[in-house]
Amino acid sequence: VQLVESGGGSVQPGGSLRLSCAASGFTFGSYVMNWYRQAPGKERELVAHITSAGDKTTYADSIKGRFTISRDNAKNTVYLQMNSLKPEDTAMYYCNAVYSRYNYWGRGTQVTVSS
Repeated sequence: VQLVESGGGSVQPGGSLRLSCAASGFTFGSYVMNWYRQAPGKERELVAHITSAGDKTTYADSIKGRFTISRDNAKNTVYLQMNSLKPEDTAMYYCNAVYSRYNYWGRGTQVTVSS
């Protein structure tokens, strides 16, 4: 089982990034997918959630209207489009897959928002 995040980097406030998470080793289309983030000294927080079919999404209040989660089950990939980035969005972003008692994590990709 692998979840590999990519697309992180450094960006100025107001900029955009698109994170990707490529999954392998399990039946991706059966899993709900989440993006979490963790900033230094803070707890990991759920940023966005998408159902297995991709028909429903939920977001943390802090990013609502700026971030969009989506998935392509044919490509076994989940995305997080991040617009209007703020310095407080700086964190390590993690991909998470959940189905029943199965719970998988990626290693994360760093996002830094700074002028």
